[in-house]
Amino acid sequence: MKKTVSYTFKYQGLWAGCFMVLICLSATTHLFAQSDTTKKLKEVKINTSTIPQVQVIVPSQSISANDFIHYNAFNVADAIRDFSGVIIKDYGGIGGLKTVSVRGLGANHTSILYDGVQINDAENGQVDLGKLNVNGIQKITLYNAQPPNILQTARAFAAASVLSIETIKPNLSAEKSYLITAGIKTGSFGLVNPYLQWQQRLSNKWAFIINSYTVNADGGYKYLLFDGATNTQQKRVGSEVAIQQVDGTLYFTDSNNKFNLRVNYYNSDRGLPNAVILYTPPPIGQKLYNRDLFLQSGYEHKWNSGLQLLVNSKFSQNQLRYLDPQFPNTAGVLDQHFSQREYYQSAALAYYIKPNWQISYATDIAVNNMNADLPNFRYPTRLTILNALVSNLILGDLNLQGSLLNTYLHETVKTGTTTPDRNIYAPTLIATIKPFTDKNLQLSGFYKYIFRAPTFSDQYYGFSINPILRPEFTRQYDLGVSYLKSLSGLLDYLSFTTDAYYNNVTDKILYIPSLYNGYARNIGKVEVLGLDAGLKTQVKLKLFTVTLAANYTYQQVQNVTDPTASIYLNQLPYTPKHTVAINAGVSRGAFGLYYNQVLLSSRYYENDNINDNYTNNDYMPGYAISDASVVYKGAVNHFPITLSAEVNNIFNTNYVVVQSYPMPGRSFRISFQITI
Repeated sequence: MKKTVSYTFKYQGLWAGCFMVLICLSATTHLFAQSDTTKKLKEVKINTSTIPQVQVIVPSQSISANDFIHYNAFNVADAIRDFSGVIIKDYGGIGGLKTVSVRGLGANHTSILYDGVQINDAENGQVDLGKLNVNGIQKITLYNAQPPNILQTARAFAAASVLSIETIKPNLSAEKSYLITAGIKTGSFGLVNPYLQWQQRLSNKWAFIINSYTVNADGGYKYLLFDGATNTQQKRVGSEVAIQQVDGTLYFTDSNNKFNLRVNYYNSDRGLPNAVILYTPPPIGQKLYNRDLFLQSGYEHKWNSGLQLLVNSKFSQNQLRYLDPQFPNTAGVLDQHFSQREYYQSAALAYYIKPNWQISYATDIAVNNMNADLPNFRYPTRLTILNALVSNLILGDLNLQGSLLNTYLHETVKTGTTTPDRNIYAPTLIATIKPFTDKNLQLSGFYKYIFRAPTFSDQYYGFSINPILRPEFTRQYDLGVSYLKSLSGLLDYLSFTTDAYYNNVTDKILYIPSLYNGYARNIGKVEVLGLDAGLKTQVKLKLFTVTLAANYTYQQVQNVTDPTASIYLNQLPYTPKHTVAINAGVSRGAFGLYYNQVLLSSRYYENDNINDNYTNNDYMPGYAISDASVVYKGAVNHFPITLSAEVNNIFNTNYVVVQSYPMPGRSFRISFQITI
C-alpha cells in the first residue's frame, strides 16, 4: 500500500491563534446583546416515534446524533459502518486510517461534505473518517448519486456518492441564552477523551458554537498471530495517539438570510504501526504529525420571488510530517514534510419557474497546490472550475431531476511535464414515481456518468512520475423500491428499501506497490453488480420499546479488462460479496440496551483470487463482530445527563480488515455527559 505523507511546520502559534478567535467570539456577547420581548407559554409534551425518512429522490441512509451512542460510534467511520453498500477500510486502532468505499467504487469516488462544503484532499483523494469525531455532529446522510436538494455547490454533483455531515446548530432562546455540554469517554487501550461544547445566543439573530475535544491513548491492543501451526498472542506497538481539535462557528439567521463563519483546527501526533509479518519484528518509532486548519463561510438568501442564492468560501491548509527513525538509507532516518493548500469559492442560484419546477446553476473555482521536501518534486498546482446546471420537476406522483456538470482541469508544475487540460461533461438523470394507490410505495432509478481525476500522489509521488494518467470514468445505473408506512398497531412503523445497481468503471487507477518506488497506472475496466436492502421497524410493548434494523449488501466487483488474462472476472481485493448488519435495541424509560452485529463474507487481498485450501493463498476469511451498549438518559438537578457502557467485539474475534493489520479484540468504553 502506498503511503503519502507530508508536512511543514510553519504555524507554531496556530493553537494560540485559534483560541484567540474563539475568545473574540465569546467577547461579542455584549456587542450583539439585545433586549428580547418574550412570553412564556405553557409546556406541551408530545410523545411520538421518529420515523426514518427513506423516500427521497435518490437512495439515502442517515443516522442522527441520538443514535451514535446506540451504535457504539466513536467517529464517523463507526457511525456509517452498518450502512448498506458501504465498506470501511480500517487499518486498526483508535488512530488508524479509516476510509469508505460505496458500492465497490473506492474511497476516491465518495465526496465528504461538511455543512455543505467538501472536505477535499488533492494529495491522495481519501478523507480519513477516523479523524472526524462525532462530537458536535447532528446528522450524517449518505446519498447515492447526489443530494436531492438542488441548491448546492457544484462539487456536490461531482462524485458517485456523497456523505453529508451536518453539525449541531444553535437552538437557544432569550430565556435560555446558553447551553454547555461537557463529557468524557474512557476505556481500553488507555483511552481518555474529554470534550466540551458551548452554545451562546448573542441576540435574536446572532449565536455561536464552540466544540473542542482531546483524545489520548496508548493504542496497545492484543491480537493473535497465526504462524501456520499455532496462534500466539501479540501486542500492537506504535499505535499511540494524541489529538486535539477545536471548532468555532458564528451564526446569523433572520427570515431571509443565513450566514456562518467557521474556524477549525486539528492537531495530532500518531504512531504508525506497520504491517505484521511473520518472524519480522515491526519497525518501532514511525510517526505521523498532522496540523490541519480550515476557514469556511456560507451565506444563503431567499427572495419572495422564489429566487435563492448560496455562496460558500473556504481556505484550508493541511500539513503532514512522516518520520521513520529506522529507515534503511545512508542517513538511517526518513523525515518527510508535505503541505497542501486549497482556495475555494462557490456560488449557486436556484429559482422556482413554477411551483412544481425548480432550476439551479452552481459554479465552483478551486486552486490546489502542494509542496514537499522530496528530491525532484514537481510542486503541482491545479485549477478546477466546475459548472452545474440542475432541474427538478414534479408532475403529480412523478419526480424528475436532471443535471449536467462541466469540469475543467488545468495543472502546472515547476519542473518537468504535467497532465493535459481536461474539459469533461457529465450528465445525471433521476426519476421517482408512486404508481399505485398506496402512496407509501415508491419506485426510483437513476443514471449518473461521473469521473474522478488522478490525485497529486497518483501522478507525482515517488520516482516513477506518471503525469499522463487518465481520469477514472464511472457509469452508474440504479433501480430501487422503497416502502414506508406509519402504523397504529403493535408496530409503530415499517420501512423497507431495496436497490439493484450496476456500475461500469473504465480507466480505473490502480497503485502498483513497490518497496521504494510504487507507481499508479490505468488498469482498464471494472464492473460492479450489487444489491442493497434495508429493513427498519419499531415495536411498542406495554413496558418496553423494541427497535430493529437490518441491512444487507451483495457486491460482485470484477476485473473485466482482458478476457485472456488470468485475473479476468476475478473479484477485486478487499471486496466481500456479502455483508449483513443487524442493530437491535430495547428501551424502557431512561434505560436502553443495544446490540449491533456486522457479518462479512470472505475477501481477497490480491488480484489473483487464489484459494487453495487456505494455504498458499491470498484469501481472507469472513468474520462476525458483535458490540453492545447500555445507556441511561436522565437528569441530575434538572440537568440532562447521559451514561453509557460499551463492549466492542464481545466475543474477542481475531480478524483483519486490511491484510497484515490486525484489529483490536474485546474492548470496553464508558462515557458520561452533562448539559447545563
